[in-house]
Amino acid sequence: MAVTVKASLGKEKYYTEVFAGENTLITDEPIDKGGQNKGFNPFEILATSLASCTAATLRMYIERKEWNVEKVNVEVELENFPLTKRAVFKRDITFEGTDLDEEQLKRLRTIADACPVHKILTNDIEILTKIS
Repeated sequence: MAVTVKASLGKEKYYTEVFAGENTLITDEPIDKGGQNKGFNPFEILATSLASCTAATLRMYIERKEWNVEKVNVEVELENFPLTKRAVFKRDITFEGTDLDEEQLKRLRTIADACPVHKILTNDIEILTKIS
């Protein structure tokens, strides 16, 4: 599955409009980096991709199994270490309004790792750039 997004940044420092089909979101940099903090910064967007994909993947599986789970919460912390070229995602998943047993929780852990964004982030990544 291919997706296309377009980011447009004018003269307002770091305020970027990002378009994907009919949807728009705003990204920006924090004030201490020269931005105005009007939207998510790029690292937050990256962590958001993992968190939201994990939550949706888990919800789909829970619905298919017809388990009673009121809410799926996914918190992702991203630490970037540019000098060592390493990034660490810490993902904390909790469930509300449910009485899942240990076997169900173990299965949900496996399903979380099967989230498409998780798979992309743990596979080889290639970025091809064209400037015109």
